[in-house]
Amino acid sequence: MRHHVISIAAALLAGSAAPALAGDQLYTLESATTLPSTDSDWDYMKLEPHGARLFIARRKDGLTVYDVDTRKVITTVANSTGANGPLLLPQFNRGYVVTTDGALLSFDLKTLAVIDRIQLADDGGLNTVSYDPSTKQLQAIVGARTAESAWFTLDAATGKLLGKTVFPFKKMDEPSPDGKGSLFAPARYDNLLLKLDSKTLKETGRWTIDCVQVVAVEYQKHTNRLLIGCRGDKPVFIALDATTGKQIASIPIGKGIDGMAVDEKRGRILTSNGADSSLTVIKQDGADSYALLGNVQTRPQARIMQIDERSGKVYLVTADATLGAPDAEGKAPAPIFHPNSFVVMTYAPM
Repeated sequence: MRHHVISIAAALLAGSAAPALAGDQLYTLESATTLPSTDSDWDYMKLEPHGARLFIARRKDGLTVYDVDTRKVITTVANSTGANGPLLLPQFNRGYVVTTDGALLSFDLKTLAVIDRIQLADDGGLNTVSYDPSTKQLQAIVGARTAESAWFTLDAATGKLLGKTVFPFKKMDEPSPDGKGSLFAPARYDNLLLKLDSKTLKETGRWTIDCVQVVAVEYQKHTNRLLIGCRGDKPVFIALDATTGKQIASIPIGKGIDGMAVDEKRGRILTSNGADSSLTVIKQDGADSYALLGNVQTRPQARIMQIDERSGKVYLVTADATLGAPDAEGKAPAPIFHPNSFVVMTYAPM
């Protein structure tokens, strides 16, 4: 495991918060619940707002609904094999999940009964679906590493397909809306962050990000800041002014980020880093002050997370796996996940 260390002087330059000292645990593992599983891998998960149901996209095993309070599986949403990225919209009593075969599944959020499953991408590869409150529209995005990235626009209340837009980028991850008519969309392998008109998806601005593989972006309304997570050999968290694109801060994080969360109550930003088996904890003090508090050891491949706004608890998932030997060109095969080893971990803030 590679550990990232920041000196006290560097931390003070980045912000006013002091780094964690000996005995400062930051987060502690409260529980680890093993669920029945096949050899399936997984992708995104979403916790319902102000609630206890965690919707976990486990590809072969479908969209699993797990109660974080009772630590029990409620059900698996029907016809959800290939689940890749869920979205929960209580205002419409609807849930959505994109699938690896290119479909969008909609379901009743109260009963969990399936409403519809429509085919969007004939070649598959749908990675994520996001919601823009200013237009009340969805964007379902193809995340395969192809020459172009396709976005499918749908009405959030009905699931009706409204249009398709193609971008000339190899892979695009989930955009973050500002709620005022713009979407901030990362182009992962181009090291770009695009500002798009949320109605037309026309580009209104772009910024080159000083990092490799922009994979996560979150617009923070009360500070007008863009919070960004990057992978690469030198993974970092970056904060930008959302109006000018000016870089405000750059903080080292663990390797293999795939999840980022903001704990507004505690003034913390967290990244889950699967390659380093770590949870990076950053202190935020206002719009322009950021400092690394420390890295909490988690488990291998615990790369996605959700934060519970009720308690500040953090949920991560992983499974045991066998990692095969690299081939003659040094390329490692995909992990082989062990059946019945999938685990939901709960980390409580200290």
